[in-house]
Amino acid sequence: MASTLPDNPSLDRLRVEARALQRGAVSGDRQVVDAIRRHHPGPDIALQRRFRLHDAQLVVARSYGFSGWPALVGYLNIAADLTVDPSGVDEHAIGSADRFCALASLRYDHTDAPPRWQAAADLLEANPDVPQQHVWAAATAADPAALHRQISARPDLANTAGGPFGWVPLLYLCYSRVPLPHNEDQVLAAAGVLLDAGADPNAGYLWRAMATPFTALTGVFGEGEQGPGRQPRHRFAPALAGLLLARGAHPVDHQTLYNRMFRADDSHLELLFRHGLGEAGPSPWERRLGEAMETRDQMWQRQIDWAAQHGFADRLDLLARHGVDVSGAELTIASIPDDPNIRDDDGATALHHAAWSGDLALMQQLLDAGADPDAVDLRHRTTPLDWAEHAYQSEAAELLRRHGGTRESP
Repeated sequence: MASTLPDNPSLDRLRVEARALQRGAVSGDRQVVDAIRRHHPGPDIALQRRFRLHDAQLVVARSYGFSGWPALVGYLNIAADLTVDPSGVDEHAIGSADRFCALASLRYDHTDAPPRWQAAADLLEANPDVPQQHVWAAATAADPAALHRQISARPDLANTAGGPFGWVPLLYLCYSRVPLPHNEDQVLAAAGVLLDAGADPNAGYLWRAMATPFTALTGVFGEGEQGPGRQPRHRFAPALAGLLLARGAHPVDHQTLYNRMFRADDSHLELLFRHGLGEAGPSPWERRLGEAMETRDQMWQRQIDWAAQHGFADRLDLLARHGVDVSGAELTIASIPDDPNIRDDDGATALHHAAWSGDLALMQQLLDAGADPDAVDLRHRTTPLDWAEHAYQSEAAELLRRHGGTRESP
């Protein structure tokens, strides 16, 4: 199974939900009865007798992907120590070193964008002593000298949580996107200082208590639902990920596979397969979170489905070569619709979506076929150029401007 709990779940709210479900069962509420029949292993017996609280708790737990109430409560107890909500940090109420870390880091929320990372660089330029203030700022800046001084004085800092998000230093290094004039050797040296001091290469956190951990590898590989313009991979992702894997990071990283599935690039999979993705045993996170995490079969099925639906034939071939069963996949062959201005349920056209993802080849095909560069979607009232600029897809935006595209949003 896999947890489907909402963001930042509360045991108190779940208890209230269970009691409400119990009352609904007693009163015969049809929707409640339907839920009981879907999730209770013995619904008829439970409904014939007085529907008890433990029955309601079982239904609630199973509706969120858990085998029972004790498993759900157990997960919440574990998650309490691992959950971070980066959006909850008030950057105006913290010191300069913490603010530098917060601005520099991918948060995986709607604020991720290059101006934040540039603001971190500007803060560092104005306050060059920031990496000396604490180890988490030194890691964010990938400053090997500052890290060495602080770790030498206190080796335990390599695995000490702190900074604005309560992360260990390695996570700040891996999620940092601050544009600094570092070369690859400097970044690897900074990571090496932490790893040599015993930093856990499998370090991670639970984003808003979601049961798929955001690990150090997740931060390095980057990307996600907001696209590579707003959630880019680390500038030295191949080398840094390779170092983490060589030092013991587990190659089965569920969140990385999800974040990187949206585009056709398979470099992350190729690297992970070289380090045992296809045959690796349980990861530390799978052992720790148990049934709350999706199974390997679920993980692979999501990859197969997305690749098939989006015409990623090379990805299906790669998965098959490494022993993943893709035999049931039906590959969708991408084609330009007869009407290039056909809209989805939100009124967006194919050109909107291609602009968001920065697919220049598809955009050109759509424009050549007569796609309207000034089409306005119904949900946001914005044009493809608005979408491209919001996603920081500069080349896509320039292509649209050359074809007369304009902005609708202010």
